[in-house]
Amino acid sequence: MLQSSAKKPIGIFDSGYGGLTIFRSIADRMPEYDYIYLGDNARAPYGNRSFQTVYEYTLECMHWFFEQGCPLVILACNTASAKALRNIQQKDLPGLNDFTRVLGVIRPTAESIGQLTRSGHVGVLGTRGTVSSGSYVTEIHNFWPDVKVYQHACPLWVPFIENGEYEHEGIDYYIRRDLDALFAQSSEIDTVLLACTHYPLLEKKIRRYLPDSVQLVAQGPLVAESLALYLQRHPEMDTRLSRSETRRFFTTDAASDFEEHASTFFGESVSATQIDL
Repeated sequence: MLQSSAKKPIGIFDSGYGGLTIFRSIADRMPEYDYIYLGDNARAPYGNRSFQTVYEYTLECMHWFFEQGCPLVILACNTASAKALRNIQQKDLPGLNDFTRVLGVIRPTAESIGQLTRSGHVGVLGTRGTVSSGSYVTEIHNFWPDVKVYQHACPLWVPFIENGEYEHEGIDYYIRRDLDALFAQSSEIDTVLLACTHYPLLEKKIRRYLPDSVQLVAQGPLVAESLALYLQRHPEMDTRLSRSETRRFFTTDAASDFEEHASTFFGESVSATQIDL
């Protein structure tokens, strides 16, 4: 059981590498805090798994963070945020104590997106799991009921990225095809949200095929700013967090594989430790 007097790091979770793009933004925005990152690489990807499986995997990883003493964990994973967060917040956290919180990336992104669109038409690009969950449509409408949301799944983008081919011209065909499919739903879309933490690595290529008038929005800066505001609003949580600028990385798969790929997403080389859940 986590004791309220302990100062501990912020936990950041993803099924694999993509959450490192969120972590990068958070660490840049709030460098003074201590962080622990866990990638469940041994069981990735989560995108095509059932709600129940994603919930069970995510909850297992949350218990690992709690054992490390983390009072606050960020699900830097759209699939886990869409398929597991609500159950964890409503069913599991109340049985722990009053000092533990788990936050996702969908709500803070949805809260911000309505301030960015001028036409009131927003496009969402994500994995099949995120799109099929309908979580972005629901959350955006909760905050911005007049905003129209159009979704499109891009299942081939992540494999290109994770195989290091995100700069290869072969992916351009799929980017053009997927953008055409999104804008076929509405020519009034003026803001496109990258609702997958991998997709920022394709940002330059995506912008190449977007009209200049269309904004392309990555989640990282939005989530980082939302977290900073959350801690301002909740000083009781902020005072529980340690600050010595440490960053530790863990994976459920081979540490050497994680280290090889992590720098692509995090922007600097990292040293990782493999764990067993």
